[in-house]
Amino acid sequence: MPLNKQVFKTRALTAVVFVVIMCAMLLWSHWSFFALFLVVHAGCWWEYARLSAKIENLKLHSWVVAGCILSGMAIMLAFAGNAYSWGSYPLAGNLMLPFAVAGFLLVAMGIMQRSTVISFRGMGRLAFGWVYISLGWGTMLGLRQYGMDSVLGDMGRMVPVLLIGSIWVNDTMAYIAGSIFGKTPLSAISPKKTWEGTLIGAALAIAVVALAARFGFNTSWPHALVIPAIGAIAGTLGDLWESKLKRMAGVKDSGNFMPGHGGFLDRFDSMLVATPVCWLWITLAG
Repeated sequence: MPLNKQVFKTRALTAVVFVVIMCAMLLWSHWSFFALFLVVHAGCWWEYARLSAKIENLKLHSWVVAGCILSGMAIMLAFAGNAYSWGSYPLAGNLMLPFAVAGFLLVAMGIMQRSTVISFRGMGRLAFGWVYISLGWGTMLGLRQYGMDSVLGDMGRMVPVLLIGSIWVNDTMAYIAGSIFGKTPLSAISPKKTWEGTLIGAALAIAVVALAARFGFNTSWPHALVIPAIGAIAGTLGDLWESKLKRMAGVKDSGNFMPGHGGFLDRFDSMLVATPVCWLWITLAG
């Protein structure tokens, strides 16, 4: 697949703006981090509901989608922990139940609207969004708290930054390497991806991020190697899964908020799968 210079230029310019905003929100404080992923959670849910409606021939009232987002926030708060508190007022302990109840009430009210057309299969696909999207971003909040109380200060940024960095390096290098060297399609789901690009991208992501983690953040070698490996491997699986959803829905992009990159799901699909896997590794490995 030849390198399309115009597409690459558009993607690169959009990516620069995206990276600046993302890095500012990721690094400023744990509250900016929290706000960032609340917005991303809502955007991903909106697009997932749209894809689900196309796949299952549903007509969803906006209350249904809003209820899914609100109840999904309750799942996110389950991973927030005591770091997200106003004084002695922890958000998780005080807002989880109200958000969950209000969300389910909105879903129920939306389903009862005459304009809504839904099926049990469609309800199941929507419910999967709480696992796919809300659990994914909930575990991201969980990762943010790893190392917040380090003797070196707030090191909670470290794991999310390493994971996201590995995904970005992997995606960029896989695109470039695949465009130059790619010959063997990786999957029929995403025919533009090649084995050559995927393997080169993964190898470079693991090598670059592992060295940065070990010598830049003084991360242990197991974490330094496993975190970028998760980003590259699980991230690629996340990309393929979202490509399958789009193919089933018959759309090219999940949305259009980023020129050259598509929607929220197009941009964050890799993280949605890689983040829970990374959270599980960090939780088990300590």
